[in-house]
Amino acid sequence: MTAEGKQRIDKWLFFARVVKSRSLAAKLVSGGSVRVNKDKIDQPSHGVRAGDVLTITLDRRILVYKILSGGTRRGPADEARTLYEDLSPPLPAKDGMSRLDGLPMRDAGSGRPTKRDRRQVDRLMLGNDEDPE
Repeated sequence: MTAEGKQRIDKWLFFARVVKSRSLAAKLVSGGSVRVNKDKIDQPSHGVRAGDVLTITLDRRILVYKILSGGTRRGPADEARTLYEDLSPPLPAKDGMSRLDGLPMRDAGSGRPTKRDRRQVDRLMLGNDEDPE
């Protein structure tokens, strides 16, 4: 962080590994998906400091991070986790069901015809037991 303890929001998001690149961080901020202390920001140059609370909307998730310190580099994930405290709401319970449990089931063999099935249909249509090929 600089002398007064502020750092650009796009740099901090990049250092904290919220996004993969600094340009993606700038697009995220410019798109209005980031709030600092409940105030919506749209400038990637907005300064943040330790103690600020970020609310980030990312991929149908809401992330709430309290900034503990500014970063000096984009280091490993363990180092990035020391930059913030995760205050995000817990994910909704799945009720013991997987994503595929609600889909209708299909009987075995009732899908697309196989090459063998096509040959059997061709034999029936020609009226003989010879292979048409």
